[in-house]
Amino acid sequence: MCNKTSYADHAWHGPVEIVENVQVAENTYRLRVECPEIACRVTPGQFLMLRLVGGSDPLLGRPLALYDVIRDDSGSPKFVDVVYLAVGKMTKLLASVLAGSKMEMWGPLGNGFAPCDVDHLIMTAGGIGQTPFLTLGKESLGLERYGDPLRDVKKAKKATLLYGARNASFFAGVEDFRKAGIDVQLATDDGSLGRKGLVTELIEPAVKSLPGSVKIVSCGPEPMLKAVGEVAARLNVPCQVSLETPMACGIGICFSCVAKVRDESGNWDYRRTCVEGPVFDADRIEF
Repeated sequence: MCNKTSYADHAWHGPVEIVENVQVAENTYRLRVECPEIACRVTPGQFLMLRLVGGSDPLLGRPLALYDVIRDDSGSPKFVDVVYLAVGKMTKLLASVLAGSKMEMWGPLGNGFAPCDVDHLIMTAGGIGQTPFLTLGKESLGLERYGDPLRDVKKAKKATLLYGARNASFFAGVEDFRKAGIDVQLATDDGSLGRKGLVTELIEPAVKSLPGSVKIVSCGPEPMLKAVGEVAARLNVPCQVSLETPMACGIGICFSCVAKVRDESGNWDYRRTCVEGPVFDADRIEF
């Protein structure tokens, strides 16, 4: 069921000023913008649409997941961070934009992760898929509260990030997670850091590491999401995934980001990732 607060008519839309735009890993950047209107409302797993100003190529904005919310000296949410990989035309241009420049932004959009009221939250990320998990991990450990009204979440005993990348140079924000008290376990294809192999191989040991209730969330390439869902099903652990489906409008108009999602009767239908997602129960996705 789509949360109608994620529809465009509930979103804030306007110009924002870039406070920082810094490289944090290979081809990876963290962008900070001043936008208290979104910072005070956004929840873990939601995304923002950003568009460059002063030109028409690219014409459309791009969806970027919330990475963090930064408070001002009075403790009020004021800044929003996103982390992005500079791979396409828009993101490569964005990497060269300097602090003090303006962008167009609208959000918060999409349905984020449900409050994770469990003893152990396991976040499984591949590629740039770690981006939605810093706020979710902080919330689960009782360090931050998000949304308007603020979400109530049972404090977890442990939050774990299982993070996979091609090699060590692509890991972004690992110290941010560790500083928040999140257990970080790494895997690389070439063995340059952490375990050599697939990040999904870390899931079962993590599930068995702590007694009590467990939930798995995942974001990353679709083959990885499918594999995470299969491991979760085998272990009988609830699992939500955040899809990285390409979007054009981000507000449910163009239907370019549809995904096959099964209903309660087991039949599948198309759902818009931008408004009915990007977060879905893993066992509902038709990969």
